[in-house]
Amino acid sequence: MISVALAGKPNAGKSTFYQAATMADVEVGNYPFTTIDPNRGVSYVRTRCPCLDRDQRCDSDNCREGKRYVPVELLDVAGLVPGAHEGRGLGNQFLDELTDADVILHVVDASGGTNPEGEPVEVGEHDPVEDVDFIEREMDRWLASIIDRNWESIERQSRSPDFDIDESLAEMLTGVGATPTDIARVLRELSYPDDPRQWDADLRRELAALIRERTKPIVVVANKADIAPEDNIDRLREAADVVVPASAEGELALRRGHEAGLVEYDPGDETFTLADDASEAQREGLESVRAVIDEWGGTGVQTALDRAVYDVLDRITVYPVENETRWTDGQDRMLPDAHLLRRGATPPDLAYAVHSDIGEGYIHAVDARENRRIGDDHELSEGDVIKIVSSAS
Repeated sequence: MISVALAGKPNAGKSTFYQAATMADVEVGNYPFTTIDPNRGVSYVRTRCPCLDRDQRCDSDNCREGKRYVPVELLDVAGLVPGAHEGRGLGNQFLDELTDADVILHVVDASGGTNPEGEPVEVGEHDPVEDVDFIEREMDRWLASIIDRNWESIERQSRSPDFDIDESLAEMLTGVGATPTDIARVLRELSYPDDPRQWDADLRRELAALIRERTKPIVVVANKADIAPEDNIDRLREAADVVVPASAEGELALRRGHEAGLVEYDPGDETFTLADDASEAQREGLESVRAVIDEWGGTGVQTALDRAVYDVLDRITVYPVENETRWTDGQDRMLPDAHLLRRGATPPDLAYAVHSDIGEGYIHAVDARENRRIGDDHELSEGDVIKIVSSAS
């Protein structure tokens, strides 16, 4: 399962975002380090379900009238402060929690209502643009410190006649969540000597930055956008590649309202409907959220998750079935499963995603939309419905 991590300084709204995205009970407070141990839960990215191309809706619990929600892991890491890579605020412990994350949502207080240490100040007092590079900088330094700590070992290994620096680097860097493919691509971008004794600190820092950029891409969530000074969002967009305005509190209010039967709303919708029996106070509170949705096209919580997975990680959703005519599994359930694969994935990749045994026994695949056999090197696309024929089926 893809892992999405929430990171940022204390009091930026990470735990509220997590609570809204998972509907899990977590401690939320207006003070630094409300979260100590990371919260782990399941959230969802949203896409168009292929059942909309049929005469009936599918049987998945994660489909709401053609809005398909695909599960991802969501990790809420405790707030990071400047100097986290040196251990400030238990920073090393918190950074270590990000090791296995595929993508990071950097939750920034767009209102400027928290200082660099995560302490509350007047809205607009702090410039949130100063926070944008904060996570990248701390992670780069954290990774550089790990490389530095292990460098003496690599130098010792270099005395062996069969020493290969690429293999030694790969062995070290897989420990911080990098795959062999990630490492190979980074090393192709880097000009470096074969002798580790000739690497200086600047070259090791460059390696750390490239590994972080490759393995821990970042989406900036401009939280509290509803109370942010007018130009803060525009300036944040100029400062980062991917910025999503958001109101985690607004999303949480809508999801709670939906659970209470007061609101008709699905995560990611651009509007919602209030129940007739909602009280005046409830209407007033929820209508304030409508203003956020009208301005930003949603609360931003679902958008941030979707952009992180579909845009930044460049994933596609593919649906394996056993019956290519009815699009059903062995229990006659229509489109029960969905898998997030890398763009460019092929039918054998899908087979292994379903189960390693299915992958090892892979024979061929059928495009259920076209009812035709497809080659092993066929690149799958978003929304494909595929039958895998395997000796392990």
